[in-house]
Amino acid sequence: MLMKSKRADSGAPGGVPRGRHGWQRRIEELDPVRDHQEIHRITAGYEFPWDYQRSLEFALFRTYCVPTISELLQRTGEFEKRPQKRYDDTALLMAELVEHGYDSERGIESLRVVNRMHGKYDIDNGDMLYVLTTFIYEPIDWIDRFGWRRLTPNERLACFHFYRQVGIRMGIKNIPESFEDFYRFKVDYERKYFRYTDDNHRVGTYTLKLFCSWFPAPLRPLVAQGVYALLDPMMLAAFGFPAAPIWLQNASRRALGVRARFVRFLPPRRESKAARDRHNRSYPGYPVGYRPRDLGADSDNHRGFRRRAA
Repeated sequence: MLMKSKRADSGAPGGVPRGRHGWQRRIEELDPVRDHQEIHRITAGYEFPWDYQRSLEFALFRTYCVPTISELLQRTGEFEKRPQKRYDDTALLMAELVEHGYDSERGIESLRVVNRMHGKYDIDNGDMLYVLTTFIYEPIDWIDRFGWRRLTPNERLACFHFYRQVGIRMGIKNIPESFEDFYRFKVDYERKYFRYTDDNHRVGTYTLKLFCSWFPAPLRPLVAQGVYALLDPMMLAAFGFPAAPIWLQNASRRALGVRARFVRFLPPRRESKAARDRHNRSYPGYPVGYRPRDLGADSDNHRGFRRRAA
């Protein structure tokens, strides 16, 4: 059970702490195994919500470098026909787990949707394990490179234990029991399976076009180059994408560094942003008027959303 503040204005665990490093001090008082849900909610919802959103966009992108994953997505047509909805479904369902906890009413409902979506297909357990690793290690890598501070050991371990428990509830088998072993699995899986296929290229292109669609048309060619600049050589090769010019790679990293230095001087966030992305394109105003069961690939068939007046 997540610790909830009695303060109605914040919903912050234990109230809003003082000072820019107040949340970090709060995290250090908690146990990364016992309190992993609370720690991860603070990290993803209060400390680094923008970084988590960006890093998980690239994490999902990364999974499409595995041919069996991209082949399944290409066969279902979900990313060709409804890339924005599939992106929003995944992001919001996982955010529900972070914000409310995987054993909460909304968390259980979210997991049912996730399991129903996956249960329609014969997905290899290794691929499921690999996708799970990206939710742990890609945000850690992104924040270490571009965040306003590095993650603490408690935050790293809490992220691992959080998603390990999510994976168990998804029926994923043979999840390693240690942070280090699961990371080694991730690295080995990429070395073994990352390679170019036409399906990788197609799904990667759909995803790239989705990212570009969020910006005005004149900026989209530059956005595409910016995405290339942030993909590592293994991903570029697996998608068959060109490398961005060196000057743009350097400029992209400098821009993210400038943002981090600015964010470092902001006050601690008073409200969690984990499941409050009102700017998603598929469910206007989410979470107002929506339940997790309204999300997912099947929801177009029963869009009787219980909308409430905002």
